[in-house]
Amino acid sequence: MSKNNSQDKSELLKKLNLQQIEAVKHLNGPALVVAGPGSGKTRVLTHRVAYLIKEKKIPEANILCVTFTNKAADEIKSRVSVLLSNNQESSKLPWSGTFHSICSKILRKDGINIEIPPSYVIYDTDDSSDVIKGILKDFGIDSKRFHPKAVWETISSAKSELVPPLDYEGYAQGYYQRTVAKVYPEYQKRLKDNNALDFDDLLFETVRLFDEIPHILEKYQNLFKYILVDEYQDTNKAQYILTKQLSNSHKNIFVVGDMSQAIYSFRGADFRNILNFQKDYPEAKIYNLEQNYRSTQNILDAAKNVIKNNSTHIPLDLWTENEGGEKVVVFSGGTDKEEISFVINEITNQISLGKSFGDVAVLYRTNAQSRAMEEALIKNNIPYRIFGGVRFYSRKEIKDIVAYLRVIHNPKDSVSWKRIINIPPRGIGQKTMEKLKEGKWDIEEVEKVSKLPLSKWIKSKEALSTNELMDIVLNDTGYIKWLDDGAEEALSRVENVKELRSVASLFVNLEDFLENISLIENTEKPSDVKNTNSVTLLTVHSAKGLEFGVVFIIGMEEGLFPHAQSIGEAQDLEEERRLCYVAITRAKEKVYLTNAKSRLYFGNIQANLPSRFLLEIPSKLIDFKGINFTNYFGNHFKSTSDNDFLDDLDLNRNFFKWE
Repeated sequence: MSKNNSQDKSELLKKLNLQQIEAVKHLNGPALVVAGPGSGKTRVLTHRVAYLIKEKKIPEANILCVTFTNKAADEIKSRVSVLLSNNQESSKLPWSGTFHSICSKILRKDGINIEIPPSYVIYDTDDSSDVIKGILKDFGIDSKRFHPKAVWETISSAKSELVPPLDYEGYAQGYYQRTVAKVYPEYQKRLKDNNALDFDDLLFETVRLFDEIPHILEKYQNLFKYILVDEYQDTNKAQYILTKQLSNSHKNIFVVGDMSQAIYSFRGADFRNILNFQKDYPEAKIYNLEQNYRSTQNILDAAKNVIKNNSTHIPLDLWTENEGGEKVVVFSGGTDKEEISFVINEITNQISLGKSFGDVAVLYRTNAQSRAMEEALIKNNIPYRIFGGVRFYSRKEIKDIVAYLRVIHNPKDSVSWKRIINIPPRGIGQKTMEKLKEGKWDIEEVEKVSKLPLSKWIKSKEALSTNELMDIVLNDTGYIKWLDDGAEEALSRVENVKELRSVASLFVNLEDFLENISLIENTEKPSDVKNTNSVTLLTVHSAKGLEFGVVFIIGMEEGLFPHAQSIGEAQDLEEERRLCYVAITRAKEKVYLTNAKSRLYFGNIQANLPSRFLLEIPSKLIDFKGINFTNYFGNHFKSTSDNDFLDDLDLNRNFFKWE
């Protein structure tokens, strides 16, 4: 039965349910809207903005609406404009945008009060890395040991925590951070000399402006009479302090978010901001959006049973008018090949039942997992796209290692030589490159210039397996050490190279391995055009905010999902569980959770334990498929109240090492 309120006469409120109406009509004082997945949070935000303008006659210039992406900001403006279409003037919302765009606008107007001229330029990640690269060189710091991008990320984290350059040294622990403490002040000096700010400075300096110049803060407090913040669970300290500064006088702050969807701690997001909202604002009104417009009740119940195992979350009783629905399919294959084969068969089956390829998504915890799925889709002529990422064999690190192996197979391959002669950097200039090219990449000359043991590699290729040869190349070049530069995406890149090693282990000789890759690359290219009717492959992090009719979540095993690096720490494990919650709630009609008892993992066969998240879903919600579950999962599914198996799993985990 619908919980919509049909008695409210306002046109703006007609299509909202009772919980949404209460939130939209909130006027003064702090409010937290806890918005479950698929509960219409964007609708609440846009309708509240329109309600303030149309019903309460609040000028648009007095409304600050902050989002995390330009896409979200544009969507809010567009929707509000439609809602106000009966008005003579369409909505412009001059203060609707991302944190960074809002802060930039403020600094252009008033940054001069803290010696930031309005003509400043904004440096992106590459610009900042170049500045740091110059500092490392001038300071005699080894850029191989202290990679510019990794140093920038450390400085970025400090700024997000509002730690200024001169204070950072007091927080620095260990040799790495103490070295960064030397770079940080010089980095800020050079930015100032260049009349530049980086993205973190936009927030950092705005907070400083409000701190140091009270009348400027008062000006914006008076301007922004109503403040709305989207995805509040994803705010970092700088964003949190900024919103507190602006709302401190009138407390008209309206935040929307979901603690259970806080999955970006690695970017500095602090879920405590939403968890402690009532402590910060004791008079706050709480509105829970619990009606889901996306998923079936079975899907919601599965997700709720997973997330309730977190000690830090704001509970929501998610419900939907789309009652029942199909059970969650849990498939366990004997091997990863069986798992992938099952997914392919089920995709084909869904298409035969009337679904389109665009209705289907395959989610995975790490980028490296896409490789096996991509190859299977190509082999079965199923169109696919990688959302928010790059196809496996097009990733830079994969192309680098394949290029190394190609020059071993064919030392005259000039295209591959051009790619890797300076990877990792060897200081080989353009003139030397031209000479090597003119000499048709003579082995002796290449070895002399690059110090690469090419002759040894060529001799070894007949005696060694392909993955053994790859190991020698990685070791001799120091490629993995160079790749693992401490930057945010370093782990993912290293895992991709290790996954390539898994592929190599399937081939007896190098020639067959390289031919296989060439065939895959050539098969991929025709479908490279954007095609909305394609199966979507994406990481769980990339899936947030999206929805699909049918969702496969692969690799549901201990060490994969939850990730090996998260198992040891309670707070990291809880974030993994939130990731699982997000993954399950992407599905509208059907969810498949798949795993394998053994998996070819980074070139080795691994025996796997089932993910603990599978064990948190009651058996009455599950349709079991695959290998014998009593043997694999123990007696857990005989009684949903029996937790002995989880205890056994923890005991077994003490003796289980994920390499």
